[in-house]
Amino acid sequence: MRNLCKRAFGAWVIGMGLVMSGLAVGATGTGPYYATPSWDQKLTATRFIVLTDWSSAAVLDRETGLVWEQSPSTTTDTWYNQSFHCINLNTGGRTGWRLPTIQELLSIVDRSQSNPALPSGHPFSNVQSYYYWSATTGALSATFAWTVVFVDGSVVGVGNSGGGVLAWCVRGGPGVDPQ
Repeated sequence: MRNLCKRAFGAWVIGMGLVMSGLAVGATGTGPYYATPSWDQKLTATRFIVLTDWSSAAVLDRETGLVWEQSPSTTTDTWYNQSFHCINLNTGGRTGWRLPTIQELLSIVDRSQSNPALPSGHPFSNVQSYYYWSATTGALSATFAWTVVFVDGSVVGVGNSGGGVLAWCVRGGPGVDPQ
C-alpha cells in the first residue's frame, strides 16, 4: 500500500510538472480582457468596448475589467445620495452598480488631456469637467470622500455631507462597501 501511494504521488508530481511547464510555455493570455500573453505589454486592441448587449449604455474597460456607465448622470448631490443612486441604478438592464474607489476612478483618467481628462477616443458621453465622487472616504476622517476633478484629473477631498458633486457608477472589480 505504501509503495502504491508513493507511485501515485510520484505520478501526480510528474503530471503537475508537465501541466505547469505547459502553462508557462503555452500561456496565450486568452483571458476575458487581455489580448497579449504578457501582463507588461500594452493591449493591442481597443481599450474601451461599448457593450451593445447592454443597450450601449455601458462600457467595458479592457485594461481593468470594470464596466462603466457610458453616460454618467449630470445631476449633482451629496455622497450618500450619489451612493444610493448607484446602488439603485439599472443601466443596460443590469443592477449591481456602485460608486468607484478613488483608484478605479483614477484608472480612466488621462492627465495629458483636459476638459475632460479622459483618454483620446474614449466612447463616453456627457462627462462633465467637474468633480466626481469616489466611494473612498478619508483615512483620518470619514466626514469627507475623495473626488476626481475631470478638468485635469486632480484629486480633492470634499465633505461628504455637502452636495454639488457628480457620480459615475461602475460594476465589477472588488470595490468597497463604504456604508
